[in-house]
Amino acid sequence: MSRTLPNRRSANRALSALALLALTVGAVTACSDHDSTSEHSASSSAGSSASPGTGRAGETRLHMIDNDGHRLAFHVTQGHGSTIVLDAGGGEDSSYWKGLVPKLHAATGATVITYDRPGLGRSDVVPGPWKVESAVSDLKSGLQQLGVTKNVTLVSHSQAGETATYFAKDNPKMLSGAVLVDASLPPLYTDEEIARLAALSRPQVDAAKKDPDKPQNRQLISTAESYVPMHQAYHRATWPDAVPATVIVSEKTPFDGSPEDVQRWRDAATSFAQDGPRRTLVTAKGSSHDIPKDRPDLVLKEIESMVAAQH
Repeated sequence: MSRTLPNRRSANRALSALALLALTVGAVTACSDHDSTSEHSASSSAGSSASPGTGRAGETRLHMIDNDGHRLAFHVTQGHGSTIVLDAGGGEDSSYWKGLVPKLHAATGATVITYDRPGLGRSDVVPGPWKVESAVSDLKSGLQQLGVTKNVTLVSHSQAGETATYFAKDNPKMLSGAVLVDASLPPLYTDEEIARLAALSRPQVDAAKKDPDKPQNRQLISTAESYVPMHQAYHRATWPDAVPATVIVSEKTPFDGSPEDVQRWRDAATSFAQDGPRRTLVTAKGSSHDIPKDRPDLVLKEIESMVAAQH
């Protein structure tokens, strides 16, 4: 199912060639544009035993979660009933969603959770190559320690689509649905496309190694270390039929200016949507890859619809 939306120019967050490496860094200015502490409440709950139910409705609280030897920052806006988890794309921390969180909470009344992956925002740096298994473990452990074990709507942008796919496969009973926002999806990663994207991104990876302590560079380097085998495996990954999914695909995609890659990205979204039951394809006409910034109204609408469908 495709929906036609008004044509709008992209916001000034054009993706660079860095996007070619599985959307690892998102927008070029991802980390410099956001202050992950500015939009969150200064109040915090120490330790991993805190439950999101300890905060007042509408109040955002910081919970530091321990998992596998490192600490992760989870930001919880307390609501009731279901839980909406927002997972930003590569190179972005939880502040990416700062404009959407209060609107989602007001529209749905649900608890809204954002979090910082390792090395971003307030979360600890974890050295070594990026592993999707570790990303899934971080998300699951954080939710469990917060007392969230069911009725979760997972909203994943860009590279976070990879975490979402494995999370859904391993934990289908935790999820009531997912909204995949111009997400990295398995059908894209043929051997030909993996080789193409890795080669095109090599100059950016080499440049990132000159400033490895910069957060988005650090994540780019860690993803590059495991890129080929990780995406060969990802190409074979499947989404569970039990979890409904809305797939929002942008018109311009991360590869605006490369018609061949644009078509492959859009074909991957179409293939994914058609490959199982309870999946809906929505096209964000005129939008860049940065749909949550270009079309926040659309993202809000689709999340609301997914949450409402589970009641």
